Amino acid sequence: MNIKTLVIGVAVLMIALVSCDDTTDTVGTSLINNMDNLQVKADTFGVASRSEKYGAIVSRSTVGYLGSVVDPETNTLIKSSYLVQFNTLENFQLPDKEKIMSMEDGEIVADSCELHLQYNYLDVYGDSLAQMKLTVYEMGKPMEEGVDYDIDFDPEEQGYVRSDGLQQSRSYTIADLTEEDKSRTTDQLKRIRVRLNKPYTDKDGVKYNNFGTYLLRKYYQDPSNFRNAYKFTHNVMPGFLVKITDGVGSMVYVSSTNLYVFFKTNEDGKETKANTVFSATEEVIQASSMLYDDASLQSLIEDNSCTFLKTPAAIYTELTLPVDEIMQGHENDSINTAKISIPRITNSTNTEYTLPAPTYLMMIPKDSLTTFFANNKVADNKYSFIASNLDSNGKVTSAYTFSNVSALVSMMAKAKKDGTAGENWNKVVLVPVQVTYSTDVNNTKVLTRVTHDMSLTSTRLQKGYFGADSPLQICVIYSKFYGR
Repeated sequence: MNIKTLVIGVAVLMIALVSCDDTTDTVGTSLINNMDNLQVKADTFGVASRSEKYGAIVSRSTVGYLGSVVDPETNTLIKSSYLVQFNTLENFQLPDKEKIMSMEDGEIVADSCELHLQYNYLDVYGDSLAQMKLTVYEMGKPMEEGVDYDIDFDPEEQGYVRSDGLQQSRSYTIADLTEEDKSRTTDQLKRIRVRLNKPYTDKDGVKYNNFGTYLLRKYYQDPSNFRNAYKFTHNVMPGFLVKITDGVGSMVYVSSTNLYVFFKTNEDGKETKANTVFSATEEVIQASSMLYDDASLQSLIEDNSCTFLKTPAAIYTELTLPVDEIMQGHENDSINTAKISIPRITNSTNTEYTLPAPTYLMMIPKDSLTTFFANNKVADNKYSFIASNLDSNGKVTSAYTFSNVSALVSMMAKAKKDGTAGENWNKVVLVPVQVTYSTDVNNTKVLTRVTHDMSLTSTRLQKGYFGADSPLQICVIYSKFYGR
């Protein structure tokens, strides 16, 4: 048997058989019948932790966060708006111009135009009856691919909103009690419907009876501008800013944003109602812009009894791994596993407005945090890892567990030995994330997307420090062959 294969097999078995409290001096020898003298040892070390405020983070998500709420922990306002662009398919087309029956003075017109913001009623935060008001603003220029838009990006201040462009307001509640909207939704899936039917003037001064008419006429003037998202956003419609302009008490997570244009056509001599839709998809940029009172977070960061995880874009937890202590006396050993479990502190008060704990955490070297999201990377289980507070049955657990970060520890130790270690060489951060999985041909779940968690979440974690009695510990299992 190839000895490398044997090492791998024994190491895997060690994970199942050895805990950090076990005595392991003879386990390896008995397993391989003295073919080689394999020594397996386990040890634990304290891990230091602290809370730290996020710097600027890239706002990139397929969800639009819209609302204004008071954070129950800090009693300060969190306000979120979002920018959205729309995609068109390469084969996009409207009916032949001769078939359009919606006409006015010999020109094609749209009967109406509506923006639909769709959300799941079970996935919202706050008072379902809170009176809110949003305003839709036309963008004057599109967001560009390759540009990072941070969460504190102000589109109005940066000149992305057209000052004399379309503006349309709408009051709403997330319970959506209006009869006309309720008739076209389910109990869970609801939408905020914004009508864009007022007279509209484009940037060249041309007037239209509504925004839908503008889109229809632009298509028949030059259909090629509707063949892909780049042409559409640069030559026809850069997008919208959807902004909260009044009200406090609720936050909705808009899962899809769709723009409908309604008109009539002639089908076999009969007048038929028709529509076309432009949707926000992953192929175009969607970014949320959030306001958070920085000063209110400082007291949480300075709380030495615990550390915090708080989103959107507020506080993460930094861990300092005791790499020198882990490697001391084990310079020639293999690190088979290195496990860290971070217990949550249960909230002593639980009300309907208590913020939920984040479902997924990512552990990543501190210096890699910014580039990870900017480059749309996914966790590789080598230097970046995902943990959940849900068990296999979907129930919330009391801790986030990273089962094996041994490759990360080894990488840090090598950097220290080679003299390439930077200031944060042994520091990692725990960041709440949202993840997307797909299924491959073997019916195996594959992680395909990782983004910052921009929803409202908060939890406290056990505070850690260097020392054997630390509430946060890393459990390490070593192995070493003798007599070869």
